[in-house]
Amino acid sequence: MSGPVTDTRDLFATVPRSEFETPGKSRGLIDVVRWRYLLNLLVRTGVTTRYRNSVLGWTWSYVRPAAQFLVFWVVLGLFMNLDRGIPNYAVYLFSGIVVINLFSEGFKNATTSIVGNAPLVRKVFLPRQLFAVSAVIVAFVHFLPQVGLLLVVCLLLGWITHVTIISALAILAGMAIVMIFSLGLGLLFGAINVRFRDAENIVELLLLLATWASPVLYSWTQVQQALVETLGWPQWLVEVYMLNPITQGVELFHYAFWRPATEGMISASGYDGAQMMALPPGLAWNTLWTLLIAVATLLIGQLVFRRLEGRFAQDL
Repeated sequence: MSGPVTDTRDLFATVPRSEFETPGKSRGLIDVVRWRYLLNLLVRTGVTTRYRNSVLGWTWSYVRPAAQFLVFWVVLGLFMNLDRGIPNYAVYLFSGIVVINLFSEGFKNATTSIVGNAPLVRKVFLPRQLFAVSAVIVAFVHFLPQVGLLLVVCLLLGWITHVTIISALAILAGMAIVMIFSLGLGLLFGAINVRFRDAENIVELLLLLATWASPVLYSWTQVQQALVETLGWPQWLVEVYMLNPITQGVELFHYAFWRPATEGMISASGYDGAQMMALPPGLAWNTLWTLLIAVATLLIGQLVFRRLEGRFAQDL
């Protein structure tokens, strides 16, 4: 004999409706923390499946940035003499490349994360932001071997004797700015990409410009010389250029890796690289401002994402 049937009216009399969650209702990035177990699964899947059935496996995390570095170093540094007196140009170049790679992979993968997980989005409710966040975290995991390789090279050049606590903080600040900025842009373009696949092409164009729009292949002093001294343009254009979060991330890595590794070489060789090693004006304040810009980008990306995510299943 079955037990007594409870009247649902009695249930709502004791438990208010506000305590029940509306099915399919998302709380945005807050749900990423609440669903961290699923986030961990998505990150593990993204990390383990990238090099599945690959002979070299994780070695590709070193081969690809190394090949990219060699192309830029040989063509721009040796053939075109683009270094133009930048001391220790190899470390300068590679410390900027790793930042660009972190931004590029995080931004690109976050943009395609919703479309790439269309079967889950159509059939199961879960916070869609999980896909973009996991894509940026996976990019960070693949970024770590590149930083490890950069660190080994810097250690061989006497980096440890000139590094400071501020240098270590600069590394953390640079990574935080770039990851937050890439996540914000990834949420924005990822939401638009569900309806208009042109967003992927726009992202490819932006990533092509990102390497050249930041002081990776050249020095920020060359930008100032070209804009202010050669063209006679106002100084504030250089200041706007320095407020690019990617530019700031690159400069923070230059400050943390290239500068300590190069100071010992300059002092030992007597090379006059003071001009090329000059700190960007307001480096500390620019770090704060670019962090705020990255956070603002994240908030805008989250706002657009939440406005459009209600139609993701239909559009996919």
